[in-house]
Amino acid sequence: MALYLLYESASGYALFLAHGLDEIGQNTEAVRNSVSDLNRFGKVVQLTAFHPFESALDALNQCNAISEGLMTDELRSFLELNLPKVKESKKPKFRLGIVDTKVGSHIHEVTKIPCESGDFVHELLRGVRLHFDRFLKDLKPGDLEKAQLGLGHSYSRAKVKFNVNRVDNMVIQAIFLLDTLDKDVNSFSMRVREWYSWHFPELVKIINDNYLYAKVAKYIEDKSKLCDESIPGLTDVVGDEDKAKEIVDAAKASMGQDLSPIDLINVHQFAQRVMDLSEYRRKLYDYLVAKMNDIAPNLASLIGEVVGARLISHAGSLTNLAKCPSSTLQILGAEKALFRALKTRGNTPKYGLIFHSSFIGRASAKNKGRMARYLANKCSIASRIDCFSEGSTTVFGEKLREQVEERLDFYDKGVAPRKNIDVMKDAIESVQNKDTEMETEEVPTEASAKKSKKKKSKTAAAENGESVAVDNPAALTNGEALEDAKSEKKKKKEKRKSDSEMEQQDGLTAEQDETGKKKKKKSQDEDGEDLQSAGDGKKRKKKKSKSEDAE
Repeated sequence: MALYLLYESASGYALFLAHGLDEIGQNTEAVRNSVSDLNRFGKVVQLTAFHPFESALDALNQCNAISEGLMTDELRSFLELNLPKVKESKKPKFRLGIVDTKVGSHIHEVTKIPCESGDFVHELLRGVRLHFDRFLKDLKPGDLEKAQLGLGHSYSRAKVKFNVNRVDNMVIQAIFLLDTLDKDVNSFSMRVREWYSWHFPELVKIINDNYLYAKVAKYIEDKSKLCDESIPGLTDVVGDEDKAKEIVDAAKASMGQDLSPIDLINVHQFAQRVMDLSEYRRKLYDYLVAKMNDIAPNLASLIGEVVGARLISHAGSLTNLAKCPSSTLQILGAEKALFRALKTRGNTPKYGLIFHSSFIGRASAKNKGRMARYLANKCSIASRIDCFSEGSTTVFGEKLREQVEERLDFYDKGVAPRKNIDVMKDAIESVQNKDTEMETEEVPTEASAKKSKKKKSKTAAAENGESVAVDNPAALTNGEALEDAKSEKKKKKEKRKSDSEMEQQDGLTAEQDETGKKKKKKSQDEDGEDLQSAGDGKKRKKKKSKSEDAE
């Protein structure tokens, strides 16, 4: 049985024929040693066909298809053209050796060509790859290396760009940066408090918030300048007039030491930096919330944006989180405690990052483990819906959140919750209803858009007319007069046409009547003549009869 070898190179597809092989000695060490020798290998393997790629883009498309285990149209035509035809009734008398089993299975499904992949085929293809530039005579030295380098760069670049989880990377980086900013802002705020307390120690007890403290320290600067006139400005900063009066009174009787202008400038600049960091932290949180609503809306609506982002970042991606079972998701983030408990044979942890959810804190001490297990179950469902569903919706996350609330009521009050099947049916129905509403809304929006365009054109024309009228009223009056004159002329012309048509019709009817009358008169005249002639004949007859009687 003949053995063909398919080799996918950076410059094109090549088909080799391996003949004179001993099936008994296929797996021996002698076959592997003979591959490195071109004289022995060239006698066994010979090039039968070669199909070069048209361009670098074509080579990249073919490489992507091969890496995904698919057979392209070019590869199919190349194989069908150069391999013996496969008949359905007869068993094929050849085999096709190939490296990737996925591509081989796809080729066999589509073209019914028997494919083979094993250690022996891999060794033969290794020899083909080693001596490929010797088989192709038209290749110049260095051409194959350039093609391989270019294809490798373009393939790697395309893989980096075409990353399914690339959106998850933004969430992972944002949550890491948010945690770092929280630590930095807290440490810098404590440094501002400690630094400014040398000058105004009483301010720490009056204002507890870090951001507000930095804002007030920046506004006050030198406490000796505070007086009753600065109370309205402090009220705008603090938001409370009583606190502003308390700050002014404390500044008058402060025990702090005086600072030099240079020290005050440094404190002022550092307080401004802390405020800027706090503002950036707030904007970053808004960005994270928006990204989570786009990537994992159901998970965010169920457990919150921050906790959901921490779960995604700890798992590595949303796909990895969706692949995790609920038991793994429950203790995600508590790996150290888990392995320590397994090592010491102690109690395993009940929750990890999921503990930061508000549901665990609301549950009682004896029900925290149950609540964590139930919440991990719902989080795994929500993450799978977000990862594998085509459209993004928050309906499932809201329904799952309602189920968790019902479970909390069940643990506290004993109220029986709804079944999961009923809740999911309601969620699917609501999603379908929303889709139908969106489809029905799209049709009138198109019509309304057309109407709005017409209205806009009319209003634009009217506005243009009004602007012309406002700019040149004399021209408007003249234009109106001209339009009236034109309309009157048109009306007169129409009347004339209608009158002429009516006259023509009347003339035709009159002519018809005259012709009818003439015909009647002629007939009457003819009838009169006939009657007169008849009367004359009668008179003559009577005269004749009278004359005969007289005789």
